Amino acid sequence: MELKRVVVTGLGVISPLGNDAASTWEAAKQGKSGAGPITHFDASLFKTQFACEVKNFKASDHFDRRKERQLDLYAQYALVAARQAVADAALDSESINKDRVGVIVAAGIGGLHTFEEEAGEYAVNAEKGPRYSPFFIPKMIADIASGHISMEYGFHGPNYGVVSACASSNNAIIDAFNLIRLGKADAIVTGGAEAAIYPAGVGGFNSMHALSTRNDSPETASRPFSKSRDGFVMGEGSAVLILEELEHAKARGAKIYAEVAGGGMSADAHHISATHPEGLGAILSMKNALEDAGMTTADIDYVNVHGTSTPVGDISEVKAIMKLFGEDAYRINISSTKSMTGHLLGATGAIEAFFSVKAIQDGIVPPTINHEEGDEDEEIDYKLNFTFNKAQERPVRAALSNAFGFGGHNATVILKQYKD
Repeated sequence: MELKRVVVTGLGVISPLGNDAASTWEAAKQGKSGAGPITHFDASLFKTQFACEVKNFKASDHFDRRKERQLDLYAQYALVAARQAVADAALDSESINKDRVGVIVAAGIGGLHTFEEEAGEYAVNAEKGPRYSPFFIPKMIADIASGHISMEYGFHGPNYGVVSACASSNNAIIDAFNLIRLGKADAIVTGGAEAAIYPAGVGGFNSMHALSTRNDSPETASRPFSKSRDGFVMGEGSAVLILEELEHAKARGAKIYAEVAGGGMSADAHHISATHPEGLGAILSMKNALEDAGMTTADIDYVNVHGTSTPVGDISEVKAIMKLFGEDAYRINISSTKSMTGHLLGATGAIEAFFSVKAIQDGIVPPTINHEEGDEDEEIDYKLNFTFNKAQERPVRAALSNAFGFGGHNATVILKQYKD
């Protein structure tokens, strides 16, 4: 069976850098940080008091009161990003076969804020018995964003969420890619969303010593591959891509940003939260993606790394790249856009796929910011081009994007220039 080609025809983003694709990309090219003091709740008693929050987002600007009551913040982000992507792709739901358009939007955690609110309500009313909102379960569950998007547009194709921690949205993109190239759908709305900057999210990660505690300088706290890195910075938001079968896209005159070349997955089978110290799972995930794409490391010009700014994780990913890429590791650009957006958890693969698409389209590699002179870790080879502090112009024929999650989940997506 001949596999169909899959292209990207639409982009939508709600992020700590901007509330649409254009402003997010412009801020990333300029190396801006999305970090600042937490405003979603009073974090004054927490070890970490800052995060990369979405700014100037009002639900009332996008939803009526009834709809707003049904949506956790993570689903609000997803639905608005999906609206942007569908509009960008000019995917007219009245002129396509909606039975062959699906939605696969991931979340690593889902409606954490809703869960916190409802748990608090039960505790307050414990003497009167349980009192839960009828919206509690359908607001909280991690698949509901896909459901809301499909209901808004009447898309009847494959519809579900994916949960694999911080690899979730890369897994969603790979699933969408596979369903389309196997002929199971003409187009799929895919990506991820997350909104976990609330007490349970920040407190939980603090207890694991996973978050940076650089409260005196939030903007410089996410510093992947720097010796002084002390943990990741939590981010939030959503990125949504429209993946479409090539001939379907051409038939309706869609613009094409890039082509999805391949996807790879693996498991570390090592630890509940730490990556394998030698990057064995990361190597296998990238290797599988290259084989799936029919490519070699010589075909890759840019790697958007998972690069969370944790002491162990950054080293293991660098080891994996060096072992797999060999001499090609010194030719490519590497960057961690988490230095600007923070770590969007289950949405991180989606926003980094967005950055990879834009790097291919514009020939610009976004930077890894916050690296200071002399701040070098002896376990990292700084002859590699980490694209420190400033974006770099170069042709990007293909970009490889990594996402790794708690539980040892690894997922790699490869995107490339579209050629007819």
